[in-house]
Amino acid sequence: MLNDEQQRAVEAVRGPVCILAGAGSGKTTTITHRVANQVATGAFRSDEILAVTFTDKAAGEMRGRLEGLGVPGVRCSTFHAAALGQLRFFAAEPPGKILASKALPLRYIGNTLRRPYRFRPAADLATEIEWAKNRRISPSEYVSSLGDHEPPIPTDLMLRVYREYERRKSDQGWVDFEDLLELAIRLFDADEGALNQVRGRYQAFTVDEYQDVNLLQQTLLDRWLGDRDELCAVGDDYQSIYAFTGASPEHLLAMPERFPHAMVIRLEDNYRSTPEVLEFANRLVPRLGGAEKVLRATRAEGPDPIARSFSTPELEAGFVVERIGALHEEGVAHEEMAILFRTNARSADYEEALSEAGIPSQGAALLARDAAKQLLKALRGRPVSDVPKIAREQGLLDVVPDRLGEREVTRQNDLARLVRLAADYGEGSAAEFVAYLEEHFGSHAGRGVHLLTYHRAKGLEFEAVFLPRLEERELPSKLSKTAESLAEERRLLYVGVTRAKRHLTVTWSGKPSRFLAELDVETRAPAAKPVEPDDPAYETLKRWRLETAKAEEKPAYVIFHNSTLAEIVRRAPRSREELAAVPGVGPAKLERYGDQLLAVLAAGA
Repeated sequence: MLNDEQQRAVEAVRGPVCILAGAGSGKTTTITHRVANQVATGAFRSDEILAVTFTDKAAGEMRGRLEGLGVPGVRCSTFHAAALGQLRFFAAEPPGKILASKALPLRYIGNTLRRPYRFRPAADLATEIEWAKNRRISPSEYVSSLGDHEPPIPTDLMLRVYREYERRKSDQGWVDFEDLLELAIRLFDADEGALNQVRGRYQAFTVDEYQDVNLLQQTLLDRWLGDRDELCAVGDDYQSIYAFTGASPEHLLAMPERFPHAMVIRLEDNYRSTPEVLEFANRLVPRLGGAEKVLRATRAEGPDPIARSFSTPELEAGFVVERIGALHEEGVAHEEMAILFRTNARSADYEEALSEAGIPSQGAALLARDAAKQLLKALRGRPVSDVPKIAREQGLLDVVPDRLGEREVTRQNDLARLVRLAADYGEGSAAEFVAYLEEHFGSHAGRGVHLLTYHRAKGLEFEAVFLPRLEERELPSKLSKTAESLAEERRLLYVGVTRAKRHLTVTWSGKPSRFLAELDVETRAPAAKPVEPDDPAYETLKRWRLETAKAEEKPAYVIFHNSTLAEIVRRAPRSREELAAVPGVGPAKLERYGDQLLAVLAAGA
């Protein structure tokens, strides 16, 4: 059943319509019902409508929903798929070979650069080229168009890479995805007959995720649309997080200016998250700017979000692992939990911590990234003691400068971690070391807790979401030095918070992020005397935990994590009420272990 605002959108079968759809507000349901209603009312035939999405998966989902509503025949596709179809139909020489990924040719080009730049991730070079091409910046215009934008490698080298990439692509008869859009624009600018045929075929347009449209895509859409106004733009400027590709929420926000008679509809009823999660997310709204949307909960109440500081990253990771174990005991599947990071550089800490606790994970795997693949390839047939030498050969730096791109920072961190892991491992063959790494960092084939960057988590939802390392230089990123980039970092946090359905946990162990103050979170760490590893009370509790774990045939972390035991020792609770106030001691554990714990503490006093 549609709510009032969704129904307004569905009934607005003629454009222009701007649907500002908040997170979890049922936008796909709304726009598919609107398209179906456009056909049912006779406003347009199904084959006169073009619905544009950003992924093939989203296009397939929209097509399936429309067919389920009894409306087959609507063209649902990405910008690139639509452009390709039009080029194949109209162009005298349609594109032949499409380059599925820029990574391979850029890897070859990158290998020709001087050290240490030859080892920079090809994905960083690809992102930079996309940054330029999505803004319609050619190699000849690249340097003069940079402004305050910093390339991932020195400007002269990046220009050389861009030129060489375009030359090789042209020589081999390849086109990339940006070329498809550019070629379609040029085709329509040169061939009025082709343009008129396309405009005659498509009478109405719906564009999903409009906040992620870049200049190249908007230019092609303008060609399709012409001077007509049959456009339904759907998006949420609060979730615009792809500026590095050229995306801008301004195209969405400018809809009422471009079309003064546009109907603007706000979808603010949220069907995903509890009132507590939404109240937390809405604290950011006053600073998000754009078109204000305050999400309203439709779900039942749930637990308050947890916000907690720790003295070390190890204690922070331990607490997260403990919470995951506790939630799993309460019935939350591992696959319904996610840990989000600003960059992949932080994922390995949690891969290792989860592995040690016997908890499966999936997603951002250390062994699947560039650093590990290149280093382990070079290690074949050599002793583990050669790992530091190989890491140096591949560009490991003693100090990682701030100007490096995020993927290169991740690669540097991964190289440093592999050196530390090799030192911990000791002597052995490459094969034995790889087996050791796979045991601790291997994937679990789609099972387990999701480890994702904020960007990769967009569009997803989980019963429980963990946002660790909410610190300065992490989120916001140390690369974010302008008001515009800081605004996008804030939107990233908003996206992260709104992925949670019921359980939300934010933690930090370094300098608290400025965004925590905006969330009205107390960031002053309580003064606490550290507990020494050989503290008698701490050792007593660990022995009790081990005996309990054996008796219940459970991992020790499921009983209590080290960080919780240390906090119990610090606070020395003497009653169930005092014990209940200790972080990590929830109602279920208080009921199950409270009396035993208090007895153990009293006996050791």
